[in-house]
Amino acid sequence: MKTTNKRTRKDKPRVVTRRGAPLGTPTDLNTAARKSISGAMNAILADAFALYLKTKNFHWHISGPHFRDYHLLLDDQAGQIFAMTDPIAERVRKLGESTLRSIHHIARLQRLVDNDADYVTPVDMLAELREDNKKLAAGLRDAHDICDTHRDVATASLIETWIDEAEQRTWFLLEAGRTGAAG
Repeated sequence: MKTTNKRTRKDKPRVVTRRGAPLGTPTDLNTAARKSISGAMNAILADAFALYLKTKNFHWHISGPHFRDYHLLLDDQAGQIFAMTDPIAERVRKLGESTLRSIHHIARLQRLVDNDADYVTPVDMLAELREDNKKLAAGLRDAHDICDTHRDVATASLIETWIDEAEQRTWFLLEAGRTGAAG
């Protein structure tokens, strides 16, 4: 007996309906709160992916007399940034909203500027990453304010840790990039 994998016409509307079904994650936050918080967190997620990739880019292309130290520093920092991504996306899903779906989606939402230059000096790499981490921390503070407005203490609590991590990365990049006498 021969079988086929073709769908019938009556199967098609069911598939379309299933794709358009609401996520239905239970939460006591209202629709406006969920939309506002998830929008802010998806922008943070896009920035985190952009910063992760830029940090890895510089990690791969760093050169010079401090190569090993910078190479290891940037690898550690990239790992810390990447570790944020899953909790951010899962938090958005816990709110019943959808999160990033593609590189194109990231590119539409990210606020940090990519660096595709063929060569960047190590000092400029550290300075650029320092500024990007400061911008990420500022974006996290803005997202925290949105969470406070809607009494979303769970997301706000996660954000507080990420602000501290971004500030530490900023500090380390400042210290690693110092030239000449301290002051």
